[in-house]
Amino acid sequence: MKRILVVEDDKNIQRLLQEELTDEGYSIDIVSDGKEALSFLGKARNEKPDLIILDLRMPKMDGFETMGNIIKSKHGAPVIIHTAYASYRDDVMVMAADAYIEKSHDLTKLKEAIKELLGE
Repeated sequence: MKRILVVEDDKNIQRLLQEELTDEGYSIDIVSDGKEALSFLGKARNEKPDLIILDLRMPKMDGFETMGNIIKSKHGAPVIIHTAYASYRDDVMVMAADAYIEKSHDLTKLKEAIKELLGE
């Protein structure tokens, strides 16, 4: 079973992604900000995620700084930026992500990107 780390501060979006992606057959871990994500990645020795879904606007450590740290750590898992803001698409740090999906009530594009990046 493929494991996905969701880095998202909005509790409603956390629940939505948890339900939808679990129904798709994925194991889901959820953290609320970049600091929690980096802590999780540092501790997850045997259960490292196969993919990371990363919000950009979060408290404590935003997605831009988190993305930079993920790149430095050479974690290797593909990263999908999942944000409500289309204006960040051309940011250099965002361009380092494997996919950029704008948030929507319809998760079809997100699910397609996940399947493509996981080779399914």
